[in-house]
Order: sequence, then structure tokens, then C-alpha cells
Amino acid sequence: MSPRFLFGAQRSNAVLFIIFISSLVTSFSLSYGYDSLDPYANITITWDFHLQTGSTYDITVSIYNFQQFRHLDRPGWKLSWIWKDDDQVIWDMRGAEAMEQGNCSKFRSSPQLPHCCKKQPVIIDFLPGAPYNKQFSNCCKGGELSSMIQDSSKFLSAFQMNVGFGKTNNITEFMPTNFTLGIPGYTCGDAFLVSPTRSSPDGRRWVQTLETWNVTCMYSQFRASPSPKCCVSLSAFYNSTIVPCPKCSCGCQGLPGAKCLKSGEKSPHLLELPRVRENEEVPPLVTCSQHMCPIRVHWHVKQSYKEYWRVKITITNHNFVKNYSSWSLVVQHPNLRSVTQLFSFNYHPLNAYGNINDTGMFWGIKSYNDMLLASGQSGNAQSEMLLHKDPGIFTFREGWTFPRRISFNGDECVMPPPDEYPTLPNSATTSRPSLVFFSFLILVFVF
Repeated sequence: MSPRFLFGAQRSNAVLFIIFISSLVTSFSLSYGYDSLDPYANITITWDFHLQTGSTYDITVSIYNFQQFRHLDRPGWKLSWIWKDDDQVIWDMRGAEAMEQGNCSKFRSSPQLPHCCKKQPVIIDFLPGAPYNKQFSNCCKGGELSSMIQDSSKFLSAFQMNVGFGKTNNITEFMPTNFTLGIPGYTCGDAFLVSPTRSSPDGRRWVQTLETWNVTCMYSQFRASPSPKCCVSLSAFYNSTIVPCPKCSCGCQGLPGAKCLKSGEKSPHLLELPRVRENEEVPPLVTCSQHMCPIRVHWHVKQSYKEYWRVKITITNHNFVKNYSSWSLVVQHPNLRSVTQLFSFNYHPLNAYGNINDTGMFWGIKSYNDMLLASGQSGNAQSEMLLHKDPGIFTFREGWTFPRRISFNGDECVMPPPDEYPTLPNSATTSRPSLVFFSFLILVFVF
């Protein structure tokens, strides 16, 4: 057997091994959507069976967003499931409604037709300001759910319904299957029995549900979108080079599905936008650029002091058809443990692993910059951050001052390659170092 054949076989095996490992990693990410910065993140759907009356159950359905920094923006959740029995129907609802009533002809002799007779109902939240007689506790948010950190009072949505048994009154056989949230990226598991929910309306007497079932839904960025949704550019005061977002970070001009407007083109009128169903999101239409991302985050190392250094963060919305409300930004950098002062943004450290404090969450100030307006409408938000130069770890060398990872609204952004980061001035490039250069060296290395 020739050496060439052996080398070719080994190379083929190596390629197959790499493909196999990549498929394992991808399948793990697709199935579980694990995020190391928020390892316990999930959305939990809870079914509480309260009361059995005749041939119906009173059920409260609660949707909890147990994600630290990922929220549900408009158009919000659209909860769906499949009944096990064709005769199971929703007779009445409060706090939400089914998008379609379905065929209820078999109940034409009843005094009142059911609210929904579909085998697979799709439930949507009421908008704020719904009629009082249709409201329910924690309802009427338009399907939006805040993250745990941004607003812990708005991470829950709930509704109540009265449901007919069908052919069985056994709760285990009654529980539906195939739950979905109607939001790209989320995959829900099977319902499982948990301890009954207990409550005390008057603070003295405790009551509990007949049974409580949970459904857990996980997010995967790979399932949510075939391409990233944001990118990062970098710059520093000690280098005139601005490192842009990598080319084709979120798509390439000219490829199918990559729609953009060139400089000087008029933004489309609302009536000219692609038609989508109500409660569905309009596909992004971005400013033509080398990165083609709806969101760009710029990290600028602005200034150096004796004991501190300053960073400026700018978030720009390049999407012509979407305002990003209640946005969030997560940054991973070792010096975030020593944030001294922050301007214009809210901040909360994310200590996912004990004492390791290298990750933080930023979000806008309500009614000031908590919404990134669509491109062409001053769609940007800026903040400056003052950090302490921790002895033993701080340095301007080798790109240490730039973030290790950035995500916007829970989706990881594309970073420039490390070998392109702005570098410190090099005395070897000039024959006579200037006074400014010597002053900079004194500032950085002496202090």
C-alpha cells in the first residue's frame, strides 16, 4: 500500500471525525440550547387543575420566563398544544383568547357555543386595556415577558379556561401534548407531574390544586435563526484603526433572503412592507453594509487614567422595520468585576459560577433609552463605563481591554478575529519616536 494512499485515508478519516464531532456539538446545541452564561434558563408552562364541575375542569395556565437576560418581545408568545381527545373543547377563557374558534357544529344544540373547538388551539395574550370582564391576574401584556433581571414583576403571564373532559375525566389522560410557544428558537418538552401548587388568598388558610403539571421550553439560537443577528466592532484611543464587524457576519449582499437598503434609498412605507399575519414579526430589512446585521455593537476603549480606564459602548439599530423595546446587552470581560461608574445604562453582574464575576448585563433606562428605534430614526443608544485597573491583571497589551463575548437580546454577536484587534503603537515602525509616544508609554506602563 503506497504512502500516498495511507495519507489520503488518514486525512479522510480525520475529516469524517471532525464532521462527526461537529454534528454532535450542533445536535446538542439544537436540542438543549444550553447557555453557559445562564445555565438554568428556561420558560416553564404550568397547568393548575383547580375544580371539577360536571364534565369540565377549571384550569389556570401560567407562563414563567426563568431567563436572566432573554425576554419575549412583540409579537409575544402564541401557546399551542394538541388535545388527546377530539371531544375536548375550551368552553370559556379569561386573560387570553384562541386565535380561531374552529368547527363547533356538534354543539349547536347547546345554549352557548364553546370558545374554541380546534384539536390544536393557538392561544394569544390580550393587549393592555382589554375589557375588565375578560381580564385575569398577570394577563394582558400582548404576549411580552420581561427577563428575570430587567423586571421581575413582569416575567409571568397567566390565563384561565374552562375545558370539557371529552371521553375521560382522568387528568393524566387529559393532559395535551406537543406544546409550542410560537416563537422561533424555543422547543418544549412533554408535560410532567409536579407537586400541587399551594396558595393562601387570605394569608391564613392554605389551599392547593387538584394536580399541577409543568412543561419546560428551552431556547436555541441555532433554531431561532440560520444566521446571527448582531456583530461587534472595536476601536481604541491608542490606535487610529477601527476594526469593523467581520464581513458577512449576518449575511451577504446579493444572497437570497438578504434584503437591504443602500445609502440614499428611501425607507419603505408601512404599506409597502411584506405582508405577514397579525402577531407575526416582519422580516428584517437592514442598511446595506459589509456585515448586514440588524444590530451593531461598538466597543471603544476611550481613555486611560492613573487608576481607571474608560469604555464607550454604542448600540446601533440598522433594521428599518423594527424598534427593539426592552433590549438587553450581555458582556463578558474580566475587568467587569471592578465597574466603578456607569452612565445612561442599567447594569447587573451575572455570577453564574460562584465567585467568578466577569459577566454583566446592561439594559436601557425606562422612558429614556430602553427602546432602540428603527434605522433612520436615531436608532442608537450609548453609554460610558469607568473601570478600575485591577493590579496584576490589567494591561493594554494583546487586546486584553476588549470583550471576550457580547450578546444582544440573548443572541451571541459575531466578534472580529483577535489578530485584527487594535494594537499598541510599535516604536519599530518609526525612526524617531515622538514625545506623544513616550508620554503614552509612561501613562500605560508606569501607572
